[in-house]
Amino acid sequence: MSGANMIEKKKSLQKEVIIMGIETSCDDTAVAVVLGEGRILSNLVSSQADFHQRFGGVVPEIASRHHLEAVNLLVDEALREAGMKLNELSAIAVTYGPGLVGALLMGVTCAKALSYAAGLPLIAVNHIEGHLYANFLLHRDLELPLVALIVSGGHTNLVYIEEHGCFEVLGRTRDDAAGEVFDKVARALGLGYPGGPIIDRLSAEGNPEAITFPRAFLEGNSLDFSFSGVKSAVLNYINRMSQKNEEIDVRDLAASFQQAVVEVLVEKAIQAAERKNVKTIALSGGVAANLSLRSSLSRRASEEGYRVYYPPLEFCTDNGAMIACAGIYQYLKKDFASMDLNAVPGLQLSAGCDET
Repeated sequence: MSGANMIEKKKSLQKEVIIMGIETSCDDTAVAVVLGEGRILSNLVSSQADFHQRFGGVVPEIASRHHLEAVNLLVDEALREAGMKLNELSAIAVTYGPGLVGALLMGVTCAKALSYAAGLPLIAVNHIEGHLYANFLLHRDLELPLVALIVSGGHTNLVYIEEHGCFEVLGRTRDDAAGEVFDKVARALGLGYPGGPIIDRLSAEGNPEAITFPRAFLEGNSLDFSFSGVKSAVLNYINRMSQKNEEIDVRDLAASFQQAVVEVLVEKAIQAAERKNVKTIALSGGVAANLSLRSSLSRRASEEGYRVYYPPLEFCTDNGAMIACAGIYQYLKKDFASMDLNAVPGLQLSAGCDET
C-alpha cells in the first residue's frame, strides 16, 4: 500500500472513532464525547470554583466529594446530548495524573467501571498532554513538528513534539508553576480565587513599568522556569508598603508582576522554537487564557516569523474534550490501559516516543 493510501486509510479510521473523555484532576468535573475527526458532540463541565473561593484555594477532600456527586450525572448527560449509547463509543479516556490524588481517583474509578460494563477499551491520558491536545481539537490545520508551551496552575512545560506520542521535554518549572504564582499573589492582595483572571483584568488598567520585579532566565541556555523569585519579590513589596503604611496601587502591581512572568514565558518559547528549528508554537493550559500572554507571544512570534496557536478561552481550562482528543490518537495506536490503572498524582510528561 502506498504512503498516500495509508494516510487516507488512517484518516478514514480516525473519523469512525468516538471517544468519551473524563477529567477530574482538580476542581472541575468534565465529561465530553468527541468524534475522531475532531467534532465535539458534547462537552460538559461542572465547576467548583465558586465553592472553593471562600477558602482561597482548592480543598482536596471537598473537591473529591463533589466529583463523586457530579461525574455519573455528567456521563449520562454527555451521552444524551451526543445522541449516543455507552456501547456505541469506541473507548473511554480518562485523566490519571498529574493532579489531586482523591480527585483523580473519582475519574479513574468511573472510567474503569464504564469500560468494564460496556466492554470498551480504557485509555489513560496524561493531564498535561491533554492540555496540549486542546489545540489539535480546535485547529485542524495544526501540523507537527512544533514547540508547545503548556502553562497552568500546577505545571509550566516547554515540549518539542516531533510526531504524535513522541515528546521531548525542553524545560519545566523548578519550583512554582506560573498559574500557582498568579493565585498566590492574588491571595496576598486579597483579590480572591482563582487569581489569574483577576490579575489579568486589573493589569489592563495598570502600568507594567511602574514596579521592577525580577525575571529569572536561569543559567546559560536553560529552558527551565523559576517563578518563586518574582513571587517573593511581590510579597516583599507588599510587606514593605504595609510597614510604611503606604497605599498600594493594585493595578500597577498586577501589571508589573504579570509582565515579569509573561516576558519569561514568551522569551523561552521563542528560544525553544529557534533551538528546534520549527515555525509553530502551540500555547495551552489555564494560563493560556491570559490575554497579555496571548498578545505578547503572538506579537513576538510574528516579529520572528513563527505561527502561534492557542485554544478558545473555554478550552484553556480543564475540560473533557481535550482528554477525548488525546485519547483519539492513543486509540489509533492501540495504546490501552489495563483494569489495574491507578491515579498517579505526581505524573510527569515523559520524554521519548511511544512505540506501541
